[in-house]
Amino acid sequence: MPEHRPPHPHEHFAHFHAPPDPALLSTDVGIRAVRRSLAILLGTAAVQTLAVAVSGSVALLADTIHNTGDALTAIPLWLAFRMARREPNRWFSYGYGRVEDLAGLAVVVVIAASALLAAYESVLRFLEPREISHLGIVAAAALVGFAGNEAAARIRIKAGRRIASAALIADGQHARVDALTSLSVLFGAAGVWLGFPQTDPIIGLGITGVICVIAWTAGRAVIGRLIDETDPHVAEEIRLATNSVPDVQAVTDVRVRWMGHRLEAEVSIAVDPSLTVQEGHAGALDVRHHLLHHLPHLHYVTIHVDPADAPGLAHHRIISHAHDGLPAHSH
Repeated sequence: MPEHRPPHPHEHFAHFHAPPDPALLSTDVGIRAVRRSLAILLGTAAVQTLAVAVSGSVALLADTIHNTGDALTAIPLWLAFRMARREPNRWFSYGYGRVEDLAGLAVVVVIAASALLAAYESVLRFLEPREISHLGIVAAAALVGFAGNEAAARIRIKAGRRIASAALIADGQHARVDALTSLSVLFGAAGVWLGFPQTDPIIGLGITGVICVIAWTAGRAVIGRLIDETDPHVAEEIRLATNSVPDVQAVTDVRVRWMGHRLEAEVSIAVDPSLTVQEGHAGALDVRHHLLHHLPHLHYVTIHVDPADAPGLAHHRIISHAHDGLPAHSH
């Protein structure tokens, strides 16, 4: 007869692991991309700084300044992604997603500052020409700048597209253009080698112009996010997806905004007025479930249910009235 063994205290309980939070997973992706690209760009800037000290090339100096600034822009993004992991609270009931957009604004400020510094150094070199030596080192440093920036660009853009982070994608595009401007330093070195020393500061000013264009493009995108600008196709996609849910007779209003790399929406639907409150609530849950599956970056959606015979915001207005001694007013 087999020996009787008392059951283990945990044997009667099923063992479950909670599914990973998609928001936390996307934030982790952003943090890893920022850390890797930061290490690459800091190494690139260090190599170029040594080359500038040896050669005295102002074009390489301008590129080094920009690359250093590009590396430092990863720091506010890193902090923003870490803050985005915090739960909403009484003071920040929507969470900390906006910090990512503010980090994007800090990126734009750094880009603009690097443009001013590079322009100053280039004009100064026109007024006070200096001999450039070790052209081979300058050319090699330019190639290092290209390789480092292109690697950082691929890391940031790939991660940014995966988690729909406008700030991370913009910073990756910034790094990609930096890679091209690093190559332009080669033209400056070639001009000096051919006997045209003014080519170096001219290339420096050219790089400054490219930086200004980047600052304008990135600034427009970041400010757009801060004032809730979204692609109209996103709202249309939500409208079409909602209309495909059974029991939804109309979609009367769709509002969408980004909170960092997370999409939030408010959707108003019209349903059969004969439905009970419980049935209407169940329909709203169906819509929410469908949208969260249909739009991978949608983090939160509020569904407002109206009866089909009184749909839309027009039926929520309160006609002119007076109370508490106030003049007649409406809401």
